[in-house]
Amino acid sequence: MSELVTARIRATATKLGLPHLTQSLAEYVGRADAGQMAYLDFLDLVLEEELAVREERRFRHALRVSRLPHYKTIEEYDFSYQPELDPRKVKDLATLAFVEARANVALLGPPGVGKTHLAVALAVAACRAGYTIYFTTLDDMVRQLKAADSIGRLASKLRTYLRPNVLVVDEVGYLPLERDEANLVFQMLSKRYEKGSTLLT
Repeated sequence: MSELVTARIRATATKLGLPHLTQSLAEYVGRADAGQMAYLDFLDLVLEEELAVREERRFRHALRVSRLPHYKTIEEYDFSYQPELDPRKVKDLATLAFVEARANVALLGPPGVGKTHLAVALAVAACRAGYTIYFTTLDDMVRQLKAADSIGRLASKLRTYLRPNVLVVDEVGYLPLERDEANLVFQMLSKRYEKGSTLLT
């Protein structure tokens, strides 16, 4: 491939927002030559890899804005540590059918059994599948809603919790709620009903 064509392809890829193609063009051409790829196979390779890179960027960005406390997966969860938990139920949740159905999930149990790990892992799986996610503790959410309500910005703050496909609310039940606080939580949950999934621990 001539330097002129290479430069033109790189410039066009940059304008199209295909940075991976710009950086990996020589590698693609080498792979195509080595594998004696047909034109359509070569085009398929380039587009597939560019899509994979773009999807990975979307996933990383979505994780950053989700406020997840850490990155966990279902595979990392030690089911032997919690033998009363049926792995089949967790694997069923990991299919994300509950997200598609906009259903809610509650993970109940005493402290230290891995509820947050599982909630985060399900959120990560949902994010990987292209859903938007947001993580908060109940205490933090209540404080944020009360502060917004006190300055007349409740509707705006509620959108933070209504927007994501999956809202993870951790540490429910650790601290008692005052009547006005419980009312704020109820408002949020009722507005999310059948619009998105809420995952409570």
